[in-house]
Amino acid sequence: MKIHKGNFFIYLAVVVTPIILLGLYFFNQILKDNEIKRRDDALWVASIYQKNWDQFISETITSLKILSLSAKENLDTPIKMNPLLQQVNQNDPRYGGLFLLDHHGRVLTGTDLLHNEDDFPEKSLIKEVIKTKDIIVSNHVEVLKNNQRIISLATPVLDKNQELKAIFIADLRIDYMENLMKVLTPDTELYVVNGNKKILEINLNDKEQMKDTHWVTYPMDRLPWNIKVKIADRDAKEIGKNLGLTLFILLIVTHVLFLLIEYILLRIRTSKERKENEIQKLELVGTLAASTAHEIRNPLTGVKGLIQLLSEKYTDKEDRYYFDVIHSELKRINEIVSEFLILGKPTAETFEQVNITETLHELKPLIISEGNSHNIECDWQLTDEPVMVKCVKDQIKQVILNLTKNAFDSFENSGTLQIKLHKLPEICKIEIIDTGKGIPEEDLEKIFLPFYTSKETGTGLGLVICKRLINSFNGTIEIKSKEAVGTAVEINLPLINKKRNRI
Repeated sequence: MKIHKGNFFIYLAVVVTPIILLGLYFFNQILKDNEIKRRDDALWVASIYQKNWDQFISETITSLKILSLSAKENLDTPIKMNPLLQQVNQNDPRYGGLFLLDHHGRVLTGTDLLHNEDDFPEKSLIKEVIKTKDIIVSNHVEVLKNNQRIISLATPVLDKNQELKAIFIADLRIDYMENLMKVLTPDTELYVVNGNKKILEINLNDKEQMKDTHWVTYPMDRLPWNIKVKIADRDAKEIGKNLGLTLFILLIVTHVLFLLIEYILLRIRTSKERKENEIQKLELVGTLAASTAHEIRNPLTGVKGLIQLLSEKYTDKEDRYYFDVIHSELKRINEIVSEFLILGKPTAETFEQVNITETLHELKPLIISEGNSHNIECDWQLTDEPVMVKCVKDQIKQVILNLTKNAFDSFENSGTLQIKLHKLPEICKIEIIDTGKGIPEEDLEKIFLPFYTSKETGTGLGLVICKRLINSFNGTIEIKSKEAVGTAVEINLPLINKKRNRI
């Protein structure tokens, strides 16, 4: 039940909450990106319209400049220009009319005159051309007699001395540009304004929408006008598709993360359960050892004594052989019972201050003697200063002797055994390093398990006892090994804090 509840909260924290928060964030981001895209599309439409107008005006200026070259030679007989103006006007449907005026703005000749002829000299466009002697584009719309809306473009005709001789006027049809934009952008709503005055409109369904804020403004280069293009409405399907894809990716990522966390927690729980099982095994073995070891040893002592008496009575060579085997097996049984007794002892012991340097010097003759019997050279690297540790002296001796015995058993031929002692600021480090056959990598995780042994006559309790004793001293033991290279055992024990003891 607890695991299920824990998984629910982990799922809530790793999957549900991030999806909600990140989903809201990405939804807002998708809306912003969609708004930017639709605004950019509207600006792109406006730029097309602006480029078409600029191109139209540039081409008109070029045509009028060409016509002005012909006009310079025919100013005395302007009627000769009429066929040319008629032809240019007919060939380009964008023109609403072409006219040649004198330097006062009076009409000399032109196409079908749909203007009021007397109004030309008073037009601001004409006055400005006479004043500036430059090309001028009108900034307002005129309606001709045939209800055609146009804007006018005026080009001066100058002599060699830059004196004004005549003026060309071209009427540019607004309806032509409206039709062109309807073809280019049939679904886009737009209109053109000069200040607050609307010049033209395209696909404008609801004029009240012109007050809406969802419009972009784009200025024209050659005209003092602004193009207003409506931003397209949001496409709910596209937004839904993007949001769905984002949520799908979030679901995959968060669930992968959830499974990874669950895997890590499972590994932790498994490791914890394994340690608890080991502790339970040790407790079980300890309880069994404490309750049965003495009961085993008592009859064992009687058996051993009777065998001793019988061995003195039967002295034949064959009988002696059998008695030696019995003595050897009884000795082995006694060793196993002794290990059981150690394993079954409570961890609370009467500790004493032990000088590890002195203890190793006491063990030195025993270890060297054992090494000589195995043709093993012992290399001692001990410090001369006292290394004080709080432990049980006999038990630390037992640990070291047990580890060196395991080291000697690992040698198949001659080799070297190193025993090192280092005094560090807070701990002392004991290292027992051999050049034996080593331990396979797959067995390293099992060496501290009760009853696990790679020896034919081992009990599988030696290293378990060593670890239990070292842990009872608040120390640690670690074994590293590599096949065909050797094994290194490292024991770390906390040093006695002298200042604390004085206090």
